[in-house]
Amino acid sequence: MAEVTLNDVWKVYQGGVEAVREFSLDIADGEFVVLVGPSGCGKSTTLRMIAGLEEVSRGTIRIGDRVVNDVHPKDRDIAMVFQNYALYPHMTVYKNMAFALRLRNVPKAQIDRRVHEAARILGIDHLLDRKPRALSGGQRQRVAVGRAIVREPKAFLFDEPLSNLDAKLRVTTRGELKALHQRLRTTTVYVTHDQEEAMTLGDRVVVMADAVIQQVDSPFDVYRNPVNRFVAEFIGTPPMNFFQGRLEKQNGNMVFIEQGAGGQSLRLCARHAEMLSGRSGAEVVVGVRPQALRASEAVEQDRRDGCALEVHVEVVEPLGDEMDVRMATEAHKGLVARISSLSGVKAGEKRTFAVDPQRVHVFEPGVFGLNLTSARAPALVG
Repeated sequence: MAEVTLNDVWKVYQGGVEAVREFSLDIADGEFVVLVGPSGCGKSTTLRMIAGLEEVSRGTIRIGDRVVNDVHPKDRDIAMVFQNYALYPHMTVYKNMAFALRLRNVPKAQIDRRVHEAARILGIDHLLDRKPRALSGGQRQRVAVGRAIVREPKAFLFDEPLSNLDAKLRVTTRGELKALHQRLRTTTVYVTHDQEEAMTLGDRVVVMADAVIQQVDSPFDVYRNPVNRFVAEFIGTPPMNFFQGRLEKQNGNMVFIEQGAGGQSLRLCARHAEMLSGRSGAEVVVGVRPQALRASEAVEQDRRDGCALEVHVEVVEPLGDEMDVRMATEAHKGLVARISSLSGVKAGEKRTFAVDPQRVHVFEPGVFGLNLTSARAPALVG
């Protein structure tokens, strides 16, 4: 095992296209770090630079105490699992897992021990004589992981390894991957576009967009303290609701006034009011997660508290114990609340929903507008 350190790493392709910019990250020995972001954000390119499959345009990459910028991929002592598994179709599972060790002239007895141990850990020891065409998608994925395990590398690199599996199998397999990491404690860098995967697997999550790091933190803090509007919208299911408007001081309170005809107001909590005390009159964007909305059971009290939204319920989507309620105000369409299925909310009715003021976020305007209500935001960038 080893630390992996990237210091001011850039990848610039011919024509000046910047795929990765100013990427700096220290990955601790034994840590599981997930790179997540939309397609084209630079996450897979970063992983490929660590693996040596892409040249570094600028900056340095260290694995352990060695700079590996000019080290051949096979000499970096890493193991990579690809999206398509890349198994040899003419070889059995055993031979697929043993292939890299044979190339390195590892003694036959040691190869046999490593392959059988990895197969036992992954629950595929009964499949060693089969060829890939006789395996399910989940079994092929386990073989690909097993081929990486037998290498006993300093670091594992995973490039969207679950994307070809069906939804149920993805959930099962990501749990197996997490349990495997807890057992092996090998430094792991994992790339995915699925934010749910990132949140469930990572010790830390690296959110990327437009070729740069937006935020690095634990899954809990990325969700609760997004550094900017992009992170707030990208992380969380369903996505956060956003309201355009301005801040005003009214009767000693800081109030958000939604723009547009029929726009509604929301009184900020005392903590946020103090943080935004000098921004009265400023144009801002307020973000509210669907989980921070509830069907009001004390309408008049919620209205007096300044946390009520008058909505028209358009669609109700049952999810078992919970349901997603899609609704609109006079000034705003496309709002979503995730609430208990026992709430009694029905499509077509007018209802009052209450906002939890402690869970409101206030952002500067723009796609990457900073979160003005996250005291930790400056420390989370880069």
